[in-house]
Amino acid sequence: MRVQTDVRTRLLEGAYDCIAEKGLAAMSLEDAARAAGVSRATLYRYFPGGRDELVEAVITYQTLRFFQALAEAVAAAPDLETLLVDGLYEAHRAIEQHAVLQRLLETEPERLLPQLSTESIRLTGLIASFFEPRLAGHELAEGVTPSEAAEYVARLTLSFIGSPGTWDLADRKQVRELVRSEFLAGLVPADGRSS
Repeated sequence: MRVQTDVRTRLLEGAYDCIAEKGLAAMSLEDAARAAGVSRATLYRYFPGGRDELVEAVITYQTLRFFQALAEAVAAAPDLETLLVDGLYEAHRAIEQHAVLQRLLETEPERLLPQLSTESIRLTGLIASFFEPRLAGHELAEGVTPSEAAEYVARLTLSFIGSPGTWDLADRKQVRELVRSEFLAGLVPADGRSS
């Protein structure tokens, strides 16, 4: 079983490297198989749906890696406000510094954005499942469950990362103010909010 996992991971990383080098449109199955050190037939054993299935799997794989790094970044947060500030700040920073994502957004948005749109429902679920256990230990507004709070945080996070408006998410002070005015307002009792 380990050999299969290794081959699949090599295929995902090989395809990602091809996308990084050539772009989404130019990445071929032959390139991905060659980068992974396997035959095209082997690639089809793991991704029988071909290119579309492989691209979707690469996005999923990179998304999971993103959340693993985010979990490490917020692991030491002592309170809910810090958890949300660190989470939003680090998520924005990671996206801004992701060379491949930024390149694709600049050069091939027509190919990438539809893929990201179809992933948005799944991303909301992933973000919610990431935050739910982290919110469970904090005092929430009356009647708000950790599950509901996590869904709320997920939707706001995607909204502000996708369209921050006048907020500068690279400025930790502004992120803290955003968290206090928008996120915490819907999550914690009024007497539990920082001023």
